[in-house]
Amino acid sequence: MPTIRREGPYRFFFYASDREEPPHVHVERDQQTAKFWLCPVRLQDNGGFRPAEIRRITKIVTANENSFKDGWDEYFDA
Repeated sequence: MPTIRREGPYRFFFYASDREEPPHVHVERDQQTAKFWLCPVRLQDNGGFRPAEIRRITKIVTANENSFKDGWDEYFDA
């Protein structure tokens, strides 16, 4: 599972088996996880983050949307 960015306590990554899904990124911190679709950015699943933290993570994903998408395309040869 390639890590494509670390920012503060967050690790952004995707799973090698995610190829069949639309471009997205997973984020984790400690035991919390979330999944965000890219293009446009929107929360798909939240596994324990509080709303204020989801807003913070959404800003990070939005600011890095293009680089996350580029990382996806490069990894999956899209």
